[in-house]
Amino acid sequence: MINTNEILKKYNLKLTKTLGQNFLTDINIIRKIVEAGEVDSSDLVIEIGPGIGSMTCELAKRAGKVIAVEIDRHLIPALQENLSDFSNIELLNKDIMEVDLKSLVDGWEGPLKVISNLPYYITTPIVMKLLENDPKWDAMVFMVQKEVAQRMAATPGTKDYSSLSVAVKYYSDPKIAFTVSRNCFIPKPDVDSAVVKLVKRELPWAGEIDKSFFFKVVRASFGQRRKTLLNSLGGQPWLTGGKDTVRTALLKLNIKESVRAEELSVEDFARLCKALENISPEN
Repeated sequence: MINTNEILKKYNLKLTKTLGQNFLTDINIIRKIVEAGEVDSSDLVIEIGPGIGSMTCELAKRAGKVIAVEIDRHLIPALQENLSDFSNIELLNKDIMEVDLKSLVDGWEGPLKVISNLPYYITTPIVMKLLENDPKWDAMVFMVQKEVAQRMAATPGTKDYSSLSVAVKYYSDPKIAFTVSRNCFIPKPDVDSAVVKLVKRELPWAGEIDKSFFFKVVRASFGQRRKTLLNSLGGQPWLTGGKDTVRTALLKLNIKESVRAEELSVEDFARLCKALENISPEN
C-alpha cells in the first residue's frame, strides 16, 4: 500500500482545493471500489484523477489495461514511480474534459469501465461528459460527494430527485454501493462520500425521441421546482403554443395539470416529449 504522507513529503506535493484533491488512504475502501466494478482481465479501465496511484495499482492487478488521466503535472513523477511495477498502465497528463474519449479507447475489444474517485468540484460535468459522449462503456463506479450520489440514484417523488437523476437514469441503472467517511481521506474533506455504480442500459424508446429536445424539456421542468410543469414549460419561448401545448399534452397522457417535475419518471418525460413534439412539431 502506498504511504500517502510519505509520497507527499518526498515530492514536496501541495494538494490544492481548486483541483479537488482529497486522496483516499483506506486500502479496504479502495479494494471495495474495485470489487464494485467487478474488474477482470478482459476490462479496459479509465481512472480519472489517480492522485498518487493508490487505486490505480489495485485496478492494474485485475484489469487488462488501465488508462489513468491526471490533470496535475506535479503528480506525474510520483505516479510514474508508484506505477513502475505495472506494464498495463497508460498514464496521461491531461484534463479529462478535453480528452476525446472515443479515440482514447479506440481498438479495445473488451468491456470498458470507468472507476474513479472524482474531484467533487467538477463531478457533474465529468459524469455528463462520460454519459453523453458514449465511448461504449459497460459500467462506471464513482466515489462522489454523498449528496451527489443520492441525487444520481434518487427516485421520483423524493427530495433528491432532480434533472441529474433523470439524466443518469436515461443512460444507466444507478445504485449506491456504500458510503465512505470523510476520515478516510487526506486532507479530510468537509463532507462524507458515497460510491455509486452506473450499469449501462438501453432504453427501447430512446430512438423514438429527439434526445436534445428531451433534455431541454427536463432542464426546463426542473428549472423552478416549485412550479407545476404547466407553468415551468408553458413559459418557455422555444415551445410553440406555450401553456396550451403543455395542457393538451398532459391531457393526452392522462397526467394532472398540477404535476411537478419531481413526480415524473424518465419514461414519463419520454412520453411527454413525444406528445409535445407531435403537438408542436417545430421542436
